Parts: sequence; structure tokens; C-alpha cells
Amino acid sequence: MPVIVVNGMEHELSPEPDRSLLFVLREEIGLTGAKYGCGEGECGACTVLIDAEPVRSCTLSVAETAGRSVTTVEGLAGKGGLHPVQRAFLETGAMQCGYCTPGMIVAAVALLSATPHPNDSQVRSAMEPNVCRCCTYPRILGAVRRAAELGDRAGASSSADATRLAGRIGKAERSAPMLVGDVPWDLQHPDQREYFGALPDGLVVVLPAGEAAPGVWSTTGGTWIHVGADGTTTAFTGKVDVGQGNRTALSQLVAEELRVSLESVRLVMGDTDVCPFDMGTFGSRSMPDAGEDLRTAAAHARELLLSTAAEAWGVERVGLVVSEGFVAERSGDRSMAYAELLEGVQRVEIVSGGAQVIPPSEWHVAGRSAPTALGTEIVMGAKVYPSDRSCGGVLHGAVLRPPAFGATLRVADLTRARVVPGVTVVHDGDFVGVVAPSPLTARAALRAVEAEWDTTPQPAERDLAEHLRSHPVEAEGWGGTFHHETGDVDRALADSQTRVAETYTVAYVAHVPLEPRAALAEWDGRRLTVWTGTQRPFGVRQEVAEALGIDEARVRVIASDSGAGFGGKHTGEAAIEAARLARASGRPVKVRWSREEEFTQGYVRPAAVIDVRSGANPDGRLTSWEFTNVNSGSAGILSPYDVPNERIEYVPAESPLRQGSYRALAATANHFARESHMDEMAHRLGTDPLEFRLRHLTDERLVDVFRAAGERVGWESPSGGRGRGIGIAGGEEKDSRVATAAEVKVDPDGRLEILRIVTAFDCGAIVNPDNLANQIEGATVMGLGGALFEAVHFDEGRIVNARLSQYRVPRFSDVPPIEVVLLDRKDIAPAGAGETPIVAVAPAIANAIFTASGRRVRAMPLAVGGNVL
Repeated sequence: MPVIVVNGMEHELSPEPDRSLLFVLREEIGLTGAKYGCGEGECGACTVLIDAEPVRSCTLSVAETAGRSVTTVEGLAGKGGLHPVQRAFLETGAMQCGYCTPGMIVAAVALLSATPHPNDSQVRSAMEPNVCRCCTYPRILGAVRRAAELGDRAGASSSADATRLAGRIGKAERSAPMLVGDVPWDLQHPDQREYFGALPDGLVVVLPAGEAAPGVWSTTGGTWIHVGADGTTTAFTGKVDVGQGNRTALSQLVAEELRVSLESVRLVMGDTDVCPFDMGTFGSRSMPDAGEDLRTAAAHARELLLSTAAEAWGVERVGLVVSEGFVAERSGDRSMAYAELLEGVQRVEIVSGGAQVIPPSEWHVAGRSAPTALGTEIVMGAKVYPSDRSCGGVLHGAVLRPPAFGATLRVADLTRARVVPGVTVVHDGDFVGVVAPSPLTARAALRAVEAEWDTTPQPAERDLAEHLRSHPVEAEGWGGTFHHETGDVDRALADSQTRVAETYTVAYVAHVPLEPRAALAEWDGRRLTVWTGTQRPFGVRQEVAEALGIDEARVRVIASDSGAGFGGKHTGEAAIEAARLARASGRPVKVRWSREEEFTQGYVRPAAVIDVRSGANPDGRLTSWEFTNVNSGSAGILSPYDVPNERIEYVPAESPLRQGSYRALAATANHFARESHMDEMAHRLGTDPLEFRLRHLTDERLVDVFRAAGERVGWESPSGGRGRGIGIAGGEEKDSRVATAAEVKVDPDGRLEILRIVTAFDCGAIVNPDNLANQIEGATVMGLGGALFEAVHFDEGRIVNARLSQYRVPRFSDVPPIEVVLLDRKDIAPAGAGETPIVAVAPAIANAIFTASGRRVRAMPLAVGGNVL
């Protein structure tokens, strides 16, 4: 039997040929720190060390490792604790979703082994093959610098506190699912839920939907919190964490209101059997919706604990305080831990109305930086993502895919697939799938299917703008037609002395989460359980139930923290596929999409064609504004600028590609067009672009971020001409305010270099400052991709760049110096921050390009091939 040495241990392998080292590590040895990402060695998620050299294990045959030593991320930590590189990543918070982190750490270990004190250029060069789609590159650069310092100080333990805390936050993600019976809690009245069948003695506070802010629209169905006699607090939310850090921030809010340690809070997320209903984790609604629910419920729990203690001691409630999980008399005479107060108690309280939450100005846990939940597991490669999930007796599924958008199956010959040993073929209408003992066998069986397809003519990429304009569609709801009009726009335009009319376009963009979709489904004859990565677990529960024709109560969806989403994991295709195959085969089935499937079977950010016309009077005031977005959406379409006559429209169109939600939705396209156009009008009028914007603003929060960004970038004397320039852009979105300034260099041949980016941001009271800055940095770099080079190319309904070797995403070499200015508004409730920082990046760069070169670029991406001329 072949033998492989991994992390110092010998492993006997089965003799089958043609297996990658990554396959063997994950599927045969059970080491999941090296991740599936692209299958072609382009993302670095699978990086391991072979004889101390970094290698992409997805493209290396296991046969090539004979006689050599393999080290994975699991083998780095020693008896003395984490490896210095692991400690450095944890200490600097160099992660968001964390899916890329094991590969990054292994690559950094190889670099520092060869070059103990690299400069930034050497770090970028060595780490360039590794992709972080969350774009945490600035933090990773800092982590490598820190690791070099730690390497000089053997036994250094400066990150011990971070290691301890990050390992404790998020305990619920590591624990087994709660067993609650056959009916999900959200489908029962609170009086019917058997909370204490799944939870220890204590107090359960239930906040029904809408009670945190009556009359205010919300994505959540309320919440419930359990304060346990075992000293832990368990909070429940239907939101999920796909890298935005809401697991930590929401835990901070609960700990703050209850005055307990952050380590004692357990947050259960995205489990449809035990969590409150939630529309989905989108629109930056975690803080304003789930955050307010949890704050309110925790405040009620705090008051109930105070009242309970007052009654037990026969004293007035006003004479008691809470601190560090204790109720105490203000005099200091008596105190009692919550756990002691709740011993032997099984109490459920359904509360209503707002409670007196602790104002941000008095925060002690919230408002301070806290490490990433499950950070220790992430740096050790021990965090379990959806594609890492497995169970006893699991089989692997693969599904037949149409060759083009709009293609339908005419006939499928399954004869050859059915004779593959161990394979079950499932054919149900247009659905054809196979189940096999291994992923390789499943893919081989699928290739044996002979299918014929009917296709329909599809528009070419070069005809996209014309196609979208000529194919409007009627749509309702969030994606429906939008129209806003005030004054007499046509007359105001006709009377304007200065007029500008231009068209701006935005390409289709792919999400490219580093972890492709994956799901594990288990059918026990009565109920179905699906583990998957999704931003809408309750929506996926409904989709799965409808696909299988069963009651929704018979489906449980457990949404594990996944390897990013960016709006691309709203739908449940992989979950449905795994569910259908599991029920048909009678065994648990895992479906994991390939990178090509992630590109072609998911959906993309909508393309946009945006027409803008504006007029101004001689004193430099805008008098008219007409803005028409074709296809991409109405998010962020309303202008923050004060214009007396305006017409703003969104016209849905028939898209030649499947399109859907993306980080910030259409706000990126709408801000690109609006902020570019504002710049054009300012230059036409001979007015300073920043002062022109401020002149038309009444939103003082937006004024403040514009001024902050301008001051930090040095706008008072911006460079212009001679190939260098500064541009600025901003806006209001998701109740946050953002302004981004970019400084660029444009060579005479048109080559573009981003020299510096500054973003000023206001999202109300800041819950976790370091994570907020991390999110802004990541969104900025991700925004660079869409601004400069990202685009989905297609022909005849086929995406033609559906591989990471063909679709470019930001890498280390693309990252300029980034400065973040945070405006902490403790007088305003926290808003979300995962999306808004991305919207002003492209227009700021476009405006800087104009200042530097005199060239106005009105199409995203702005610099295909790195050139703007």
C-alpha cells in the first residue's frame, strides 16, 4: 500500500491513481485545513508545505509526494502553543470569513522560513498566489510583519488573551445541533416551545417580532435569550456570519446589556429549528434588526434578574445593580451570581415593548474591539465550513448542468452512468444527478451521462446595452420599477444655462466566494436536515420543502458560518440538490460545487446602463436632475443632493444572464453614475468638486464624512495634472454615510496606478471598531476589483471566463495604502457596515483619473488591462 507522511505521521493510502494531494488529505486522511477553492492552483486555499516549500495541493498528484514530508496548517502548532504566524494572524485580526486563512498562514510560514525579515515587496510577491476574496490583504500584510517580530522572540505570548477569547466566542458554532422535537420553534407559539428540553435551567426571555421597534420594518422575527443556571448566556438569531463579523458584534451587544463577560455568551445563528424566523442576512440589517432585538431582549432579561433578586432579598429594585454576571446591592452588602439566582428555575417570559437599553456612551463591552469569533479554530484550520461537513455513511452527489443560460434538457441517456460500480442515478424531469461513494466516482459517472439540450438564441456581450434598453420587463416588489419625480424636470433642463448628459455602464460581476456552494443532507424518513452555507436559511428551508413536496416543518436547515457570500448565497440550489439525492438514495449525501459551477450555475451582479442629465444655473446651483437606471436596480438610486426638479427611474430589463443580489446591490452602479456625473458638472462649471457637493447637501452626517475624507487626503491643495490626481465621491446607503477619496497616477501611455485611498465612514455607534475598520478595508479592496478589472464575459448564453485563471480578482499586488477614518456617533443606533463602504470606490477613482489625465471614463471596469487611455 502507498504511504504518505503528513505532519510527521505515516498514512497508508488506497492504490487508486489520479488523485490530488488535496483529495487525499481531506477525503481519506480527514485533514480539512487545506481547502477546496478553484481546482487549478489559482487561489492558494489548498496550500501545504512539501519539504518546507509551499505547494498548491489541488493540482499535485499524491504520487508525487512519495518520500517527501507534507505539512498542513494542522501540523504547525506545537506543544508550546500556536505557531508565531498563527498567533500573529490572530493578534492582528487578519481574517474575515477565514476560509483563506489556513492557506495564507502556510504560505507565510514558508516565506518567513526562507526570509525571516522580508520587506513589504517580498511579502506581496510571495503571497501573491493566495487569494482572500474578503480582501483582508492589508491585515494579512500586517500579520506577516508581526509574525516576523514574534519569530525573533521565542516564547512570546502577547496574543495569549486574544487566543483565549477568540477561542471562546462562538461556542455554539462548535457544538452539536440542539434536539427540539419535530416542529421548529419559529412555527410554534412561545407557550408550546419546550425550551428546557434543549437548554439547562434558567430564564428564557422571548421578544416577539416587532417589539424592539414597533411600527418599523424589520427582517427579523424577534429573538429569544436564555440566561442559564450554568453561568452561560445563549442568544438566538436567524442571521448568519459569512465573514462580516456579526457573530462577535451581536455577542458584544448581548454581553453589554446583561453586564456579563463576552466569553460567557453563546450565539446560535441560522438554525431554522431553534432560531427565530429571519428574512435573511442581507442589506446590512444585522445591527439595526437583530442587534436591536437582542439588545432589547437582553435588557428585559437584566431587569427581570434585578426584580427577581429584589423580591428574594425583600429590597427595593432601585437599590440593586448588575455587574460581571452578578446582582448586587449598591451598598455592597450582598451579591449573587445570575447562575445562583436561577438555580432550579425554568422560567419563560414573553416580553413586549421597548426596554431601557444601555446607551452607547456607557458601553464597556460593546464599543471596544474584540477578536474574531472562532479565531483560534480558524488559524489552526479547525473551523468547520459547509464544504468540510461530513457524517457516517455519507455519499457524494453531482448534478448534470445545462451548457448555457436558458438551455433545457431534451433527452438524457443514463445507461453508461448506471453501470458505474456503487453509483445511483436519479432522474426526475429536468433533474439528473448521481450519488457515489466518492466525489471522484460521482464526477466520473456524471461524465458518462449522454445528454442533448435545446438552446435558444442569446444576445452577445457586445450588444448588451442595446439589448437591455430594448427589453424592459414588468416587475413588482423589491426588484420592480421605481419612479420618483418632483418639479418640472424637462422645463428646468431646457432653461438651464449649463447642461450635462452622459451614459454610464457597469459590467456583470461574479461574487467568487472562496468557498463554492456546498450542502450535506440527511433524510431519516420523517424529516430532512441540511447543513449548508446560505445567507437565507429560512428561505432555503422553504425552497427545499417546495422542491421535495413536503411540509416546511419537516425541513431543518443549519447554516454554518461559510467561506463568504457577498450576496451570492441567497438561494438554496446546492441544498435542494443534496436533499433530492439523499431522499432518493436513503443515505446522507454531500454536494459540493466546483469553481466552474459557482461561476455558471449561481447568479451575477446585474449589469447597468444609466443615463443621467442635469442642468445648472449661472451661480453654480443644480436646477434639474434626471437619472434612469436600466436593469441593475433601485438601491441607492435616490440622490442626497438638493435639486428642486428631479426625475429618478429604475427600469427592469430582460437579462441575458441570471442575476441577483450582490454586496451593496445596485448602489455601487448608482453611486458610480451619480458621483461621476456630479464631478463632470462641477468641472463644467469650473467649481471645486468637493465644495460643489457640499453646496448641495443638507445631510450633516454626509457633510461630515466628505469633510473628513477631504481633510485626511489633503483636499485643500489636491494635486492635478501632470499625471497625478485626487478624486472624491460619497453617499448615504443602509443608513450609513461614506466618502472615499482616491489618489492616482496615470502614465503617458495610460497605465493606471492607485497611490492611496482614504475612506471616512459613519454607521452610528460603533460596536467593534477594529472589525469595522477591517470591513471597510476589505470592501475597499473588493471595490477596486469591480472598479478596475472584474467583469463576467459571455457569448451565446455561456460564461466564457468561468475559472479563476480567467476571471481576475484583487490580489496583494493590487492593494494600495488604505486609510480609514471612523466617525463614532454614539447618539445614533448602530447601522450595518458590510456593504456601504464599497459604493464610492469606483467613482472616486474615476474622478481621480479625470483630474490626472483629463480622460473621463464612464464604464466599469475602468482600467481593463490596467490601461485607461
